[in-house]
This record gives sequence, C-alpha cells and structure tokens, in this order.
Amino acid sequence: MGFCGGFSSFLLHMLPKKRPIVVDEEDSSTSDNNNTTSDHNLRKKPRVLISSSCSPITSRTTTTSADCDGKKSGSSIGGDSNSSTSVQPSVTNMGFDNVQMQDIDEDLHSRQLAVYGRETMRRLFASNVLISGMQGLGAEIAKNLILAGVKSVTLHDEESVELWDLSSNFIFSENDVGKNRALASVQKLQELNNAVLVSTLPTKLTKEQLSNYQAVVFTNIDLKTAIEFNDYCHNHKPAIAFIKTEVRGLFGNIFCDFGPDFTVTDVDGEEPHSGIISSISNDNPALVTCVDDERLEFQDGDLVIFSEVNGMTELNDGKPRKVKSCRPYSFFLEEDTTKFGTYVKGGIVTQVKQPKVLNFKPLKEAIKAPGEFLLSDFSKFDRPPLLHLAFQALDKFLTELGRFPVAGSENDAQKLISIATGMNDSAGDQKLDDLNPKLLRDFSYGARAVLNPMAAMFGGIVGQEVVKACSGKFHPLLQFFYFDSVESLPTEPLDPSEYKPLNSRYDAQISVFGAKFQKKLENTRSFLVGSGALGCEFLKNFALMGVSCGPQGKLTVTDDDVIEKSNLSRQFLFRDWNIGQAKSTVAATAAKLINPHFQIEALQNRVGPETESVFDDTFWENLNVVVNALDNVNARLYVDQRCLYFQKPLLESGTLGAKCNTQMVIPHLTENYGASRDPPEKQAPMCTVHSFPHNIDHCLTWARSEFEGLLEKTPAEVNAYLSNPGEYTSAMRNAGDAQARDNLERVLECLDTEICESFQDCITWARLKFEDYFSNRMKQLIFTFPEDAATSTGAPFWSAPKRFPRPLEFSVSDLTHLNFVLAGSIIRAVTFGIPIPDWATNPKKLAEAVDRVIVPEFQPKQGVKIETDENATSLSSASIDDAAVIEELIKKLEQIRKKLPPGYIMKPIQFEKDDDTNFHMDFIAGLANMRARNYSIPEVDKLRAKFIAGRIIPAIATSTAMATGLVCLELYKVIDGGHKVEDYRNTFANLALPLFSMAEPVPPKVIKHKDLSWTVWDRWSIDGNPTLRELINWLADKGLDAYSISCGSCLLYNSMFPRHRDRMDKKVVDLARDVAKMEIPPYRRHLDLMVACEDEEENDVDIPQVSVYFR
Repeated sequence: MGFCGGFSSFLLHMLPKKRPIVVDEEDSSTSDNNNTTSDHNLRKKPRVLISSSCSPITSRTTTTSADCDGKKSGSSIGGDSNSSTSVQPSVTNMGFDNVQMQDIDEDLHSRQLAVYGRETMRRLFASNVLISGMQGLGAEIAKNLILAGVKSVTLHDEESVELWDLSSNFIFSENDVGKNRALASVQKLQELNNAVLVSTLPTKLTKEQLSNYQAVVFTNIDLKTAIEFNDYCHNHKPAIAFIKTEVRGLFGNIFCDFGPDFTVTDVDGEEPHSGIISSISNDNPALVTCVDDERLEFQDGDLVIFSEVNGMTELNDGKPRKVKSCRPYSFFLEEDTTKFGTYVKGGIVTQVKQPKVLNFKPLKEAIKAPGEFLLSDFSKFDRPPLLHLAFQALDKFLTELGRFPVAGSENDAQKLISIATGMNDSAGDQKLDDLNPKLLRDFSYGARAVLNPMAAMFGGIVGQEVVKACSGKFHPLLQFFYFDSVESLPTEPLDPSEYKPLNSRYDAQISVFGAKFQKKLENTRSFLVGSGALGCEFLKNFALMGVSCGPQGKLTVTDDDVIEKSNLSRQFLFRDWNIGQAKSTVAATAAKLINPHFQIEALQNRVGPETESVFDDTFWENLNVVVNALDNVNARLYVDQRCLYFQKPLLESGTLGAKCNTQMVIPHLTENYGASRDPPEKQAPMCTVHSFPHNIDHCLTWARSEFEGLLEKTPAEVNAYLSNPGEYTSAMRNAGDAQARDNLERVLECLDTEICESFQDCITWARLKFEDYFSNRMKQLIFTFPEDAATSTGAPFWSAPKRFPRPLEFSVSDLTHLNFVLAGSIIRAVTFGIPIPDWATNPKKLAEAVDRVIVPEFQPKQGVKIETDENATSLSSASIDDAAVIEELIKKLEQIRKKLPPGYIMKPIQFEKDDDTNFHMDFIAGLANMRARNYSIPEVDKLRAKFIAGRIIPAIATSTAMATGLVCLELYKVIDGGHKVEDYRNTFANLALPLFSMAEPVPPKVIKHKDLSWTVWDRWSIDGNPTLRELINWLADKGLDAYSISCGSCLLYNSMFPRHRDRMDKKVVDLARDVAKMEIPPYRRHLDLMVACEDEEENDVDIPQVSVYFR
C-alpha cells in the first residue's frame, strides 16, 4: 500500500469525526489545484469561503461563506494587492461547524498544563498562527503548535511536493509528489488535534494578510521579502510576532522579532521561590534569616513579599521589597526596620516575579548590527558571525542564480565563498578575520537539503518561540540563533559522485552524507526502548532518515505501556481511538506508514532482568545502536549496564517541561550513563508529613499515602487473610513485630468497626474519617503539644518550620466538606462492591444522609506518643507484648470471619490520577486541602493536586522534538563509526530561557596496571571452559593475584578458606552449577565473574569483569 493511501486511511480511522476539507469553488478548477483536490477521498462538497479582508479564523468555528460585506467570497486573498486582476488563492479552512471556544481539556493537556498553566493555555487557544513553507521544518513547527493547541494554524506554500521533501517531512508520501505542499499537508496535520483549525493558503502571500495572525513563521523566504514582511509586522499595532528560520543541510538559523515593546509575563516558568523565616533584625538594612529546611533560591535584586510575620507586622502589607546579599539561608532587605515592631516568630517570604519588557529590532536593522548571538556550543564561540555571513551569501547566491548550490559542486562552492568574501570585505567594522573556506564548502554542499534531525530540532525551538509570542510565557530568543552540526559529517572524504541523487526518498540526505552512508543507515540493526513521547518522535525521525529501512536492517521497539488520553497531546503517532492499545504496536504501525520500507518489530516487554530470555545475548550482540526513550532512572541504568556489557553505543535523552538533555554513551570513548548520577531528591521526614506539615506538598504526600493505605493496601490485606486465613495468620505470628500487629489491626478494623454493608454505611465511614483526620487528631496533637509547649532545650516547640494546627468543625453548608464525604463514600462503596445510588451526587440528599451520622464526642488522651524524631522511618513502635497482642487480634479475626458470607472479598483500588470520573483525585485533593486548612497552609485546586500527588512529569512537544533531533544528529556519528570523543556532543537545553549548552562527553576513567590499561568498557574473556586453577593462573600471568572469585551473589573461591582449594581442578561452570546453584539457560555461552585481585605489592586492583566461555 502506498504511503498516501495507507497513512491517510490509517489516520482517518483514528478520529470519531473527520473534518471536511473546504476548497474555494473557483480556485479548485485551476491547474495547480487540480493536482491537489481531485482526490474525492480527501474532500467533501466544495463551498465558498470568506474573503481575505476578514480574519481567516474568528473563533473555533468553521467560517461562513460570506465576506465582511456580506457578499459571497471572491475578493482578493493573495497575490499583488495593487493589482486589480490578481488571482484569488484558495484558503482551506478545517473545523467543526458551530463549535464555540472550549475550556481546557485537562485530561488531554494535563502534562502541558503542568508547564504552562491555565492562563497561558487560554492565550494559546486564542492565537492564530501562519506558517509559510511546508518542507520538513514547516511540518515540524506545525505539528508542535497543533499539538500545543493554538486556535488556528494556516499553512502557506506555493510550491509542489518533490521526492526530495520525503527526507524530512513526515506528512508526504510518493503519492503526494506534484501536489501543492500546503494542500497535501492539511488533512494529516488536522488529525493531530480536532480543537485546532487548520487552513491552507497555496498561493502568493501579501503582507496585508499578516494582520490576521498573532504570529507568523517563515521557513523558506528570501531576505528582501523577509525584510518587507518584517517591517509590516514590526510596525503593526499591535505588533505581529515575526520569526524567520531555515535549515540548510547541517546548518540552521532563527531570527525573532516580537515588536518594539513585547512584555514577558514569566521569564523562566519556575515557581516563585519562598522561605520560612526564623528571624528578622531591626536594622537598616534588615537581616532576614530563614530555617535551614531548604536553601533559598533568591538572587540579588529580586523582589519579595512577606506574610504571617508575628511581631514585625509592618512587613505583612503585601508591598514588594528588594533583597540583596543573598545567601543560602539569609539575605538583606533594602528596608529600614529599626522603627518596626520586634520580630516574634513565624513568617513566609515569597519571591515576586516581575514582567519584563523587551525591545526587538526589525530585521533590516538587526541584520546589519546583530549584537550578541545566542550561543549553543562554547567550542564554537566564533561560529555565529561566520554563519550570519554565510546565510546572507546563500541568499545572494539564490537571488543571482535562481537555484541552490549543487551538492558536491566545487564551482558552486567557490561561487558562494566568493560572494561571502565580497560581502565580508565591505562589512567595515563587522569584517571577519577568517572565513573558514572548508566550513563554507560544507555549507554550500548541503544548502538545498532539509534534514530531518535539523528540522526536528529547529521545529522544537521555533514552536516554543511561537508559544512565547502568543502567551508572554518564557523569555524569547534575542534575536539571532545560529547552529551547525558539521561534526556529523562522515569522517572520510567523499567522492563528488557520492552526492548525486538516486531518485529516492533519501536524496536530500544523500546530498549531505553520500549514498554509501545512506546504505549504512538503512542496514542498521537498532533497539528503541520506549515508544512514548520520545519514542514516537524517534520512530518518525528514523523512518524519514531511513534508519533500519534496508534489507539487512531491523529496528526493535518495546514498551509495556498502553495509550492513555493524556498521551495524545505529545505522542503524535497516537489517536483517541487507540486509547487502551499497546503503545509499541500502534507506534510501529504508524511509523511504517510514514516509510513502508521500515523494518520494525514491536514488542510489549519491559526491559529488565526478567526478560533476558527475550533480549538474550544474541539479541544484544547483533545490535549496532541502542536508543533510550524511557521515563525512569532504574530502567535507564539497566539498559546502560547491558550496553556496557555488550559494548554497544547508547543514545540517551530526557525531558522535563521546557528542559531537555541528551547524553552520548559510546564504547571506549565516553563514560557510561551510570558513571555519574544526580543526588537523590530530598524527602520530607515522616514526622513532618504525618504531624507537622508546613507546605502543600507535605499535605498531598500524606493524602496519597492515606488513600493507598485505606483503599488499596488494607483491602488487599483483607483479601490475603480471607483467601488463606491459616497461612496469613501463621506469617503474622512468625513476624511478630509492630508491622504485623498493625496489619492485623487494620484488617480487623476494616471487617469489624468499619465494615460497610450499605451506601449509608459508606457515608458514615467518610464522615467519621473527616472527624478523625481534621478534628480529633488535631485536638490530640494540641493536647500533647500545647501552643506554649517547649522542647527539652527550652525553645518553643511550635517554632518554624512547624505550624500550629486548628481543628475543623464539619458543616454540610461547606461544599468542600460535603465533597470530601461524597468522594470518600463513593470510593469506599467501590471497595465493598456496594451500588452507588443516583442521589449520591445530589448535595441536598447527601447532606441529609450526612446529618444522620452520629459522631461520637472526642476526648484527648494522656500518654499518646506522637513521633517528633525527623530520623524516624516508621510510625509503628515495637512493644514487648506484640506477640500477645497479635494472638488476641487473630482470635478476634477468626470470630469476625465466621460471620462473613462465603466467598466474601473486597476490591482494592489502585490510584488512577487521569480518570476524573473515579473520584480518586477528588478524595486526595479533599484530604490534602482539609489538612492544609488545619495548618493554615494555602490550598490548591484539583489540577494542582493532581500534578503533585500524581507525580506528573511536566511535558511539552517542543522540548521532546528538540531532544530527539539532537540525538539523531549524534546518531549520524555513531553509524559512521569513525568519530573521536571531541566530535560528540552532550546537550542540556532550557527552551524557556532559552539556554543551549553543548559539550563533548566525559571520557571514561582509565585504570593502569603494569603495561595494561582498561576502562569500564573493557571485559576480559577466557575461552576453553577453564578450571578454577587455569583461571587463577591466567590472571597470574597478568601480574594479578586473585584472592576472591564470585559468581552472582555466591562465593566460588576465597584464598582464606582452605576447603576452597579442593575446587581448584573443577570447571568454573560446574562450580557455578554446584556451588552457586545457578541454572544456566541453553542460550547462555558464558559466565560472568567478579574477581578481586591484588598486585605484587598487595594493593587491590579493580579489574574488569571476567567472562568465562564454556561453549
């Protein structure tokens, strides 16, 4: 099946409703449009559109057939605005009829909301964007913006699809060749997000039309026209954000102009920093000291506000104040507090984020005086000025010759170099000392090609700049960015014939890397671990690059996860009808439709020790490269160890909101992924979470823990007991500890005092839980530690960061109280299999049911232990009578069990954050917010609660696209195989700032012994099925005394044990079977040993892993 028909039909089935393509009736008869609209499978009955003098998109609705004057469409949309006989271009608008502006779909956009917030998302929903130039770069930008959820995207391109375009554009197929690029793109891009209106403009664009958009992006425009359009945008009221960008081979650039006074509302997207105050001096300036719970992140010049300060109440006026001399736990306040009240206790200091106004220069000024360039690679600090000149020279070459330089043509390269030299000679103060002819030659050779990795990378960056322009969220790029990855080129020089096109979909890539290299890409055997957001982008990139698309090539992708709705805003190969299906299978099917030659196998196995029979030695040995697309550190570490063991290159990447990083792990050249690790995240002490919270994170951590204990762990314990009472009680007796006692108490409580047989019982349970959690426990805490309590040193017990609690009094008139009972009773009913009545969600009837609950009066008790030790790891304390208590509990349980009906079972509930109908997040948010209310901590809405309690990783499509583009630029180097460590790049980027930091990887640590040297990449192998003696002698020949040999966790030999000498003449493999009781699978040909050695001076020597081959 051809790509067009196959991919189109595949995507059409992914949507519950297909948007019609609407084409102007008059223009559909023109010769250009005959090629693009005759396919009746891609359009419904044509209808007339609005005129160009109207905004193309006025709301999230399909446009009407009348123009601004109420006449039928037909006035000028494009062409020369001064010509009365201009041809009318066709604009295709796609969208649902009569759909009003929608609120944010939090299930779909939850990960994006975690990055942008609601206000930014609403601004995006109101933004119209034009993208001009629908080659690979334009398609990537459009994809990212449509996934982000802007209001509308208009695709402009006057040219037709060429086979050349298939190297970088995931939308096109061979069947699209000859069609207008914009019209060939619209259907498949529209299907990425039904809430975005996608339209096309396949004819000439006029500057007046730009007024219909908040942002315009040009990916293939000459400098003269760009200056004309930019001037119009810059001077427009309000200014129209203008972005000019292009990728030429392994070179690219971006120019941004958001107008003379663009306001950035949030420069970095980070949460405002805060601190808990411990003291404030009466000085000028005043010294403010904070508790050492967390480091302060203030910087000199920041503005802060104060709240909850006792004593020095003058600071609680909400006035922003400037700080200076900031240190980890203190700062000075530029304020005279000598006449203020004396500080007593308490107080929160919070950073105030200030808007920033930027003045952009128009292109005609900036091109002559670009100012500072945004650097990405400090080893190329002198590169941006040269590329600034090179791209201008290329524009002049195109203007004079009407074509791009031919790949491999030395004459064209010299022509370009001559143009650049002439421009440089007349540059005055801007003249460069060295033009680097070799670099300009490489630039010339690849100038016509749009490479997929470059398009993916720049598509991510530019997509983010458009989001900034439309929302004011994050700091824009000021104003030029130049980038090259010339190190990706093959290390061996190519014959000019290598660059010649082969009339294939890879011709653009061949024009940069040559035909032989393309074959190496196609025959690569690769392994992609994960097919989520990163995985989808990688599969698309690989399909376009031709990775594993040849007869000897193969890509294996594995992912044990299934598709959820929240995936659809980033993982663009999935559609809503795929929800619940295996990610790897759906992604592989979609990728194969991008390139039918893709040799891909999809698996649903988790990669780990338990699947080494699937991913066995032969599998790993046959690989050329491994690419991680994972979302957890443990899985990354395991794959890293496998690649280390089998000496395979590993390309690693990850994203967190607007940030991304890439790491290249290359055998013998770089350190491995596990060689350096981030410090573990700081965990709040257990006593803080359970009794002394001072921020909403503590409250949500506690709420999540209570949810799991009440609704998952306890019902599971009940089922474990009921399914096999004898075995369960025997295990509890044998344990005989505080944990066993707690388990039995919870099971008994659940089946006795808290058992539910009706929905009213569930309401009673939830109401009494409210009383227990938010009233009784607080009363007990206050009774044990009164407000004037002191520590053993005499210091006030309730000093920062502790917050003194206040009990809550339940009221049915407080909807937050009632909603807590509603969520709790419904979830409790599910665990007991009790039907939920229709009236449950009726506030009046629910309130009546709650009023029927009898709430016992609470009296605080003497001698109650409340844990205050921050080092405590458990709230359960051992007791000398645990065994007796356990016996008593078991007897009570037996009596209760006999009263239960046969086959009685509970339904444990696993927390699911992304289903708003299951009341899980309602209950957790209610738990957390009521607890926050106890301690006067600011409450949060359910969405914010979901981010924290659900441990949602913020994610957006732009940073994902950029990361995968960067990795694929490194993949070129891996496949070539001849690059040095200094040619590779690890990257950290933050699109919010924007910041790009690229550096060569760290080489592995080298260990030396005599004339030997090795790194973590080395593995010593000994063949011939040796005996233990032969192995020890083999090591002795290297000057090493092996005093301890282990296989797995079992010691096979230690020189200190005399009886081990009896093992000397036994085969090592037999010792592994007999001593280590190792079951050796039939596919395994060797054993891996850990050997401890000393040198001749009895110094320990850390040697590589030793592999003993026995087959």
